[in-house]
Amino acid sequence: MQKTFHRGEILHFPKRTDSPEQNYQYLNDGILVIEQGKIIDLLDADIFFQHHHIAQEQIETHSGLLIPGMIDSHVHYPQMEMIASYGRQLLEWLNDYTFPVETKYADSSYAALQADAFLRQLFAHGTTTASVFATVHPQSVDAFFTAAATYQARMICGKVLMDRHSPDNLRDTADSGYRESKDLLEKWHHHERALYAITPRFAPTSTPEQLALAGQLAQEYPDAFIQTHLSENTDEINWVKSLFPDAKDYLNVYERYGLVRDRALFGHGIHLEPREYQTLASNHSSVIFCPTSNLFIGSGLFPYFTVKEHGIPVAIASDVGGGTSLNLLVNQAEAYKILQLQHQNLNPFESLYLCTQGAAVAMQLEDQIGNLNPGTEADFIELDVNGIPPMLKQRMAQAKTLEEKLFALIMLADERVIRQTYVNGQQVYSRP
Repeated sequence: MQKTFHRGEILHFPKRTDSPEQNYQYLNDGILVIEQGKIIDLLDADIFFQHHHIAQEQIETHSGLLIPGMIDSHVHYPQMEMIASYGRQLLEWLNDYTFPVETKYADSSYAALQADAFLRQLFAHGTTTASVFATVHPQSVDAFFTAAATYQARMICGKVLMDRHSPDNLRDTADSGYRESKDLLEKWHHHERALYAITPRFAPTSTPEQLALAGQLAQEYPDAFIQTHLSENTDEINWVKSLFPDAKDYLNVYERYGLVRDRALFGHGIHLEPREYQTLASNHSSVIFCPTSNLFIGSGLFPYFTVKEHGIPVAIASDVGGGTSLNLLVNQAEAYKILQLQHQNLNPFESLYLCTQGAAVAMQLEDQIGNLNPGTEADFIELDVNGIPPMLKQRMAQAKTLEEKLFALIMLADERVIRQTYVNGQQVYSRP
């Protein structure tokens, strides 16, 4: 396959760091070299032309800012169609809106249609990798991975495990959930760019027997992902305590079944107890910050710096449909406001890190995605920092530093900012 060359302003975080504002790479005029879906070089344009004789027409020049494709580390693809559902907190919202929608995904054709629509929306919002909840139906996972394969996208997905406290037509059993998940794991995990996540919805909707079998599956497939929810809402926590009275805390429910380990992604983690922080850190698990969802459902203010101080990897995610935007720039803006309400400050470099390299670190995929290092997969996007929306263009004219520009971009961005999205080196979205 022929090399392709992309020239423009380039920003990324080349390594894991606790100080992204000090550990980024910025090229005012850089060139990204792609071959067979991989980045093979990233260097300053002046240096590139000293060593390469490439005609200008062979180089795609971008007027915007090139960054790694963003990573949405917690999102529900069936819930895209019930985004912005009015007036409930978590448990009522699940019963009134989520469960009725998810029943539709028993239909393979419907699931296939929605999976493709969801992926196209991800790309239009600058996301190239996501950790995705399907439904209880195995065909919903098949539909998603089949659609993702057509774009050669790096995606994580899993069948929801749910054998109680849900509508009868959305329940599996402990045994069927184990068998179906194992079959899906064997079929999809490491198939091209697909990765599988063992996915108990959350502790209240799985019996102890189902959680035990989920833990058995995690032991059988140590490099599989685990994704679930943790301490999102105080009513939810009280419910968990009533269902599992012998557990030390919410996290201990998962812990006793072997579900707290590396590659375990716990959505929310807003109301954690001291022991839970220590346990997450010692087991190399990650916590996923879902700003628009936390605000929309009224769950609480995420204690970002407390989680970070314990050495727990964190990523920012959309959590659509509880979240109100698939755009991770919008979610970064809401993350900033959540920390402002706690009298804390989130640097724009750090918030972008949490949707790129930081998210890849949380998933232990930083050798493949999340940055623009040579050898990684060629997933990247172009942000229109000087065009539309008009208010952003006006603000950018006054910005004097890269930090100012990045902050204004995050606070004023909408989906119009995403000019182009590339997956595996190929364009999958171009703004109309």
